[in-house]
Amino acid sequence: MIETAMRFFQEGGFFMYPISIVLVLGLIVAIERYVYLSAQKMTNRKDFRQLHQKIGNKDLKGALNYAQSSGSAMAGMIGSGLLRLARRQSREDIEYAMEEGLLEVMPRLEKRTQYLATLANVSTLMGLLGTIIGLIAAFTAVASADPAQKASLLSQSISVAMNTTAFGLMSAIPLLMFHSILQTKTNEIVDSFEMAGIKVLNLISDGQITAPTAAQKPDGSSASAAASPAGSVA
Repeated sequence: MIETAMRFFQEGGFFMYPISIVLVLGLIVAIERYVYLSAQKMTNRKDFRQLHQKIGNKDLKGALNYAQSSGSAMAGMIGSGLLRLARRQSREDIEYAMEEGLLEVMPRLEKRTQYLATLANVSTLMGLLGTIIGLIAAFTAVASADPAQKASLLSQSISVAMNTTAFGLMSAIPLLMFHSILQTKTNEIVDSFEMAGIKVLNLISDGQITAPTAAQKPDGSSASAAASPAGSVA
C-alpha cells in the first residue's frame, strides 16, 4: 500500500506537492480548532454551573468575584451582566451587556474555521489545474509520437494527469468535513451562551435578587444603609 501510494504521488507531477502542503495546513487548523473548541465547551460548562449555583443561592458577590477571576468566555459574559446589576441597572441594560460579551466571544470561536473551506476549494482547483496542464503536455507529446504508439501513450498520459485531480479531491473532502464539524461545534457553543444568558436573566429578575454590592460613599460608609437584609451580601 505504501509503494502504491508513493507511486501514485510521484506520477501526479509537480502539483501533488502544493496540494500536500494545503492538506497539511488544513489538518493543522482543524486539529487546533477542534482542541480549542472542545476545551472552551468544557470550561464554559463548568463555569456556568458554578455561577448558576452562586446566583441561585443569592451569592452575587461570590459570583461576581468568580466571574472576574475566571478567564473563560462564559464567565466574562455573565460577569458583564453582574457588573451592570451591581450598578443597579435595568434588566434591559444587563441583557445588552451580556449580548455585548457574546459578540466579543464569537470572533474567537469562529477564528480560522473558515480557512478550511477556502483550503478545500484551493485543493480542488489545484488538482484540476494540474490535470489540465498534464493533458496539455500529453497531447503535445502525442502530436509528435509514432502513430502506432499514440493510443497507449495518450491513455498513459491522461491516467497520470488525472492523479492530481484525484489527490485534490481526496484532500478537499476531509477538509470540508472538518469544516462542517467545527461549524456545528461553534454553533452549539454560541447556542449555549444564549441559553445561559436567558437562565441568568431569569434568576436575576425573579424579584428576589438585588445588586451584589452597595454603592459606597467617599468616606467608606454605605450609601444604602436603609437597604433590607435581603438586598445585602455578606
